Amino acid sequence: MSLRVAVCIATRNRIDDLARTLGEIAKLAPPPDEILIAADGCTDGTNDFVRRDFPQVRLIVHEQAIGSVSSRNELAAACTSDVILTLDDDSYPLERDAISRIRMLFAGNPRLAVASLPQRTDETPATLTATSFGESRFVGSYANCAAAIRTAAFLELGGYTDWFFHAYEEPDFVLRCIVGGWQVRFEPALTIRHHFTSAQRSEIRTHHRHARNELWSVLLRCPAPQIFAVAAFRVVRQFGYAWHRGLDWVWREPQWWFAFLRGIPRCLAERSPLPWRTYLAWMQLLRTQR
Repeated sequence: MSLRVAVCIATRNRIDDLARTLGEIAKLAPPPDEILIAADGCTDGTNDFVRRDFPQVRLIVHEQAIGSVSSRNELAAACTSDVILTLDDDSYPLERDAISRIRMLFAGNPRLAVASLPQRTDETPATLTATSFGESRFVGSYANCAAAIRTAAFLELGGYTDWFFHAYEEPDFVLRCIVGGWQVRFEPALTIRHHFTSAQRSEIRTHHRHARNELWSVLLRCPAPQIFAVAAFRVVRQFGYAWHRGLDWVWREPQWWFAFLRGIPRCLAERSPLPWRTYLAWMQLLRTQR
């Protein structure tokens, strides 16, 4: 029996991007076995649009936004397929036979948990004309706008850390995949077009969430005594990034520090440190991935 493949999208107030993406998904042959959308606090008519123009889509509506992380957890729990093609509302596969390619990829790799897919994205213009994205390889992270995830592995590992709200859930999940004996690989079996719209995106807000969640992940996963050096390195690196972006970013850097401090009790309560050898190997994967 061939694997069932679902397309899952979390969206918030980007109806035009979502309309384009759903139009492209409708061209896939064969089509996905199911399409699920989490409309996270949408106030721009997204809910009515999907119900009217794409009645076959399973729509999950959040009247109040709960964040992309929790939305993706809910989508995974609701789908009935073996593999999830996880996209943003502004990303879609370029190959019309993408679903068949995903089926073959996961059928041939029973321990593959996540396939990170290459993106042709406006955020990195060179990718728009790239002729090759390299070979299959292990990676330490991936992007939810361009990945395929084995549902059983995702649910077995408990999904994403939902109180991250948004950002850094992917590398934190890769850590748990490695410990659980699952593989996370970059797989150029198909490509994703990511328009990377600026709507509903704030660079500095994303930086703050990413930095906060990265440090929360250190508290959750990094063993002692190495945790102190790793945490200090992450703080300095994030400050260095803010410094290069300008003084407007520097003076606002303490905002994420205080947000991080508020989460320390929960991190300590849920702390589950990994073996240092595993954690170090994962950090090396991240370094070589850049």
